[in-house]
Amino acid sequence: MSALPYTLEPLQRKTIGLIVLQSDETIEQEFRSVMPQSVNLHISRVPSGLEVTRDSLQSMRDHLPAAAGLLPQTLQFDAIGYGCTSGTAQIGVDEIAAQVHAGAKTHHVSEPVSALLAACRTLALKRLAILSPYLEDVSQHLRNVLATQGVETPVFGSFEEAEEQKVVRIDGASIKAGAVELAQSDQIDGIFLSCTNLRTFDVIAEIEGVTGLPVLSSNQVLAWHLSQLAGVSLDAPQLGKLIGNS
Repeated sequence: MSALPYTLEPLQRKTIGLIVLQSDETIEQEFRSVMPQSVNLHISRVPSGLEVTRDSLQSMRDHLPAAAGLLPQTLQFDAIGYGCTSGTAQIGVDEIAAQVHAGAKTHHVSEPVSALLAACRTLALKRLAILSPYLEDVSQHLRNVLATQGVETPVFGSFEEAEEQKVVRIDGASIKAGAVELAQSDQIDGIFLSCTNLRTFDVIAEIEGVTGLPVLSSNQVLAWHLSQLAGVSLDAPQLGKLIGNS
């Protein structure tokens, strides 16, 4: 056998990691549809229940270091995201960051709650209508967390669904109709489509066009925030006013 010479290329691309719920069928596909080719996107998964309850959300906490540890250990990530909105509200932003840092090397950690708050600051939003697929007790905790950070949610609507296999198949027409109905209120200055398993990328611009309000979604704000933290830009006009103002 001959030992053949080789050379090594320097790592020049930005690196973003994403920890996805085992039951989530949406976020990975939506992220890959908008991330620029200049980004290396690496995915790991964390065990999660088939039904969303406060207990099932809390149980993910202890699995986060192992999930982060399954990302390439040779890399220093520019940013890593945890893809669960209600799970973030339940576990806590600081705790999620600590657990992710325990498993992987990264400059930044984000999740949909921190990303949503950053998006609200960018667009100067203070009062959101929330459209959620989940049961009210799960969503109420998220609303409480947002209120402590100065973002009120005076309008709330839900599909009242706990099963993830049904959440992922809620169609775009239902999401659009629900958001437009909530937007009839004069108490809001924006709309938030909550849940990383909810397919929102195809309807954000449509809802903005009908309502005239900025529309945010869990996957949209997290993709935007991670790209901001990593120092890259998303070329995704279908993601609405948030991307246009970045």
